[in-house]
Amino acid sequence: MMSAAATSVLLAMSAPPYWHCGRTIRQTSFYMLAGLAPAVIMAVWNWGLPAARVMALCVATAVLTEALCQKAMGRELSVDDFTAVNSGLLLAFLLPAAAPWWLVMLGAFIAMTLGKMAFGGLGANPVNTPLVGWAVLFVSFPLFMDPNAMQLATDYMDPLIRLKYFGVAAADAIPFTDLLLGGQINGLGAGQVGALFLGGSFLAARGIIRWQISLGFFLGVAGLAALYCMLDPTLNASPFFHLCTGSVMLGGFFLATESANAPARPLPMFIYGLLGGALTIVIRKYGVYVDGTPFAILLVNLLTPFLDLIRPKPFGAR
Repeated sequence: MMSAAATSVLLAMSAPPYWHCGRTIRQTSFYMLAGLAPAVIMAVWNWGLPAARVMALCVATAVLTEALCQKAMGRELSVDDFTAVNSGLLLAFLLPAAAPWWLVMLGAFIAMTLGKMAFGGLGANPVNTPLVGWAVLFVSFPLFMDPNAMQLATDYMDPLIRLKYFGVAAADAIPFTDLLLGGQINGLGAGQVGALFLGGSFLAARGIIRWQISLGFFLGVAGLAALYCMLDPTLNASPFFHLCTGSVMLGGFFLATESANAPARPLPMFIYGLLGGALTIVIRKYGVYVDGTPFAILLVNLLTPFLDLIRPKPFGAR
């Protein structure tokens, strides 16, 4: 009995998400940063040093804020897992390259405090961390968050603005190569469509993100956009246009797939992504916001507990 007690294993429970097969949080964070690296390079290529300034300031503020919160909560510092770096970089991707320094720092601070640490830290947040900071900034400072108002010294055009206010013909005048290579007015990283596709595909192939969510999201965007386009092609753009504009590529690969906010089983994951993609098109079509991706992801985050109720039947059950 004594020998059995001495060799017993103590099991500890922690906050979700849970993953196995030898993966660590730090390893996953490194893979995520590798997936974002092409978009970082293209953002600096298209927007120059202002984009690098925003990304560096956002990441530094996110890391410092998480460290201060953990210190105030009496916890061991865990900023070396690089999750705060990922959150700060994703938030920076949604900001204009010309965003003022105070806006960047405020957004990163809100994202890490209200979006993560207020709920207990990694894995306990019910909605996507960077989108919390983005939503507060977008509602509070709409002028500073509008890329068209902040990035006047550019020849690029905003394809969603062209579609909403000038029609399909004006939107189709923008070459697809510009859309793929980031030649569009958008968030400094969200517009790097081709780079995000390469990085996201790499993460999905490596199993770092759940491909069911991304596939469902893109099918939801493309499917509903195709339906509207078939009903009236003179008023509705093609599915490919919607996939290559706004934050769709960033949302489908990097935002909707955050493990803490997404369902844990394949079928709920697919439904979750499908709903998010469809909501994106609905908001674009009927809402006042030209890009509905961030709002759509925040809404489907709230549906995750209900989608997790979809479970397979036990073996042998009728």
